[in-house]
Amino acid sequence: MANRLTIDQDSLIDNDSEKQVEFTAEIDSDDRDFAVKYAVLREVSGDEPDNDALELFERFSDEILDICADLAELRPTANLITVKASDLE
Repeated sequence: MANRLTIDQDSLIDNDSEKQVEFTAEIDSDDRDFAVKYAVLREVSGDEPDNDALELFERFSDEILDICADLAELRPTANLITVKASDLE
């Protein structure tokens, strides 16, 4: 399945204090804000995201972006869509 959203690469940041990767993405012509918790990166990669969270995010972005798109549909009015490990299944 093709990703249904497109990341604004300039918005992609590692927010170490909140233990999450944050970004803005366009979905259905709307910009939405996302946060992917380190626990998600750990679950999909099997590695701790301490110093390489952005690298892990990029490596597993297909799977993560599919989850983000699904959550965006489920939470259409959310200002920030936070992806947690419990969202994986």
